Amino acid sequence: MFSSTRPWRRGEPAPQAYYTFRDGLWWPVEVEGTTVPPGAAAPRSFTFTVLSWNIDFMRRCADARMAAALDHLHGLVRDDPNPVVVMLNEITRGDLVLIKKAEWVREGYNITDVGTDHWESSTYGTCMLLPHTLPLSSLFRVHYPRTSMQRDALIADVALPPPASGPLRLCTSHLESLQSRPPARPAQLAAAASYLREAYAGVMGGDFNAIEEFDKELPGENGLKDAYLEMGGVEGEEGGMTWGQMAPRWDRERWGLSRMDKIVFCGGVEVVSFGRFGMDVVAEGEEVERELGKAAGLERPWVTDHLGVRAEFRVDVGEGESKGEGEGDGKSTKEGEGQGREAAL
Repeated sequence: MFSSTRPWRRGEPAPQAYYTFRDGLWWPVEVEGTTVPPGAAAPRSFTFTVLSWNIDFMRRCADARMAAALDHLHGLVRDDPNPVVVMLNEITRGDLVLIKKAEWVREGYNITDVGTDHWESSTYGTCMLLPHTLPLSSLFRVHYPRTSMQRDALIADVALPPPASGPLRLCTSHLESLQSRPPARPAQLAAAASYLREAYAGVMGGDFNAIEEFDKELPGENGLKDAYLEMGGVEGEEGGMTWGQMAPRWDRERWGLSRMDKIVFCGGVEVVSFGRFGMDVVAEGEEVERELGKAAGLERPWVTDHLGVRAEFRVDVGEGESKGEGEGDGKSTKEGEGQGREAAL
């Protein structure tokens, strides 16, 4: 049932501001129709990279772990010639504080969230770091109708030039954890995929919690291609697993390894490369090592129990080209006129 205290309804796009750092503050930019000045759309052909990483919100020493994770992400961004979109899952309020303080984020990125206002959960949620070089035309969340864990899809649109009939749509989500009957993940991915297919091109990353047999088929059933499989990966092989290597030993022995984290896509975008990152990234400090050692069942003070996934994509908007396969008009948020409004945070 809809609560009057929530600024959104389940299953409906809920627009939100994104934030940009200027004059020592993070300023919200409210998206109404478009905040992209004429001529500021992305070029006709360009490559970009997506990094998606789940940072375990339950593990001890949260600040030290997130600081180490951000340092690792900075190195990946710094060494990549492409614009890099960073998708983060299980982010906490404290993590957002560290993200906002990071110099490399302030200098090169807009961020989707500076607080928990748009999350249903007050404990953890999702956040995207979006490079300044990608012109944003829309940002919204869709809170899933079927969830007992307060999950949603966070969606950002990048403006593309004509003749593209819609945006490059970027989505991150943390699908329902564990097993349930009936399962929630099929309906959640179907909801997110419906928005991706409306755009000229769609890319989704996140923790898909793909732990049951039916999870393997969900992307294809929803018109999505799996970047790992498209680049020659084989389902079930250890080289594709993203969870378990840095889990507590008893969890690893009980559940084994799994490919929970994925990047999928559709429409007018082509995957160029795929890989994993984050193996053996650790938090530093003697106290941290003690806290994350025997007490937590970890061999090393790892920052999280997930590996991240990385995919490089190419968008090519040809002269006179129509929409990519399965695309709509890309208009899922309330339209408005004029440029974005800004207000001090």
